[in-house]
Amino acid sequence: MQVNWPERFYCRSLVRKIAQWREVCYFRATRPLPPGAKVLEIGCGDGGGAGIFSRAFAPGLYHGLDVDPAMVKVAARRRKGALRDQNALFLQADAERLPYRDNAFDAAVNFGIIHHLPDWRRGVAEVARVLRPGGTFYFEEIYPPLYANPVFKVMLAHPREDRFHGPEFREALVREGLTLLPGFHESNLFILGVAVKTARP
Repeated sequence: MQVNWPERFYCRSLVRKIAQWREVCYFRATRPLPPGAKVLEIGCGDGGGAGIFSRAFAPGLYHGLDVDPAMVKVAARRRKGALRDQNALFLQADAERLPYRDNAFDAAVNFGIIHHLPDWRRGVAEVARVLRPGGTFYFEEIYPPLYANPVFKVMLAHPREDRFHGPEFREALVREGLTLLPGFHESNLFILGVAVKTARP
């Protein structure tokens, strides 16, 4: 599901980039990646998160996907600037149907995209599918009290049915063989965490 203009404006703002920088610092402190890793970002937006993540982790390959073709074009232009030294590729694709084989990536990154998916469980399953065993899922997600409150509910475009809170999201990770590492941050509004692909129970 594409974001609407207020959320697009926020996603491209300095405030959002500062938040992503702080999140990436937490990701790196929690579970570093070896240099040259293959990384997939779902919902890459304008590519700002890709630049921040790439500077912190120095991946060998970085693929960013988004359903919004306008955002993909913006991210591709960024590839000629901040990401010019990285092996980065941005393309239009759906996070519920990732166009990759199983076990293709060492890491996946999600800066608050899964709650936009109509079938969010399938999005989690697809992330797990394309991660290699031992691969890392870095994520930030927000819960309905933040985006579906009386004010934001009318301002922002989100699916209205089958929304997840903390227990449902964490259960979906476990179901797909993603083990949440200690030290994650969670409230009734959001979760920031790192999970490792082990095996489905």
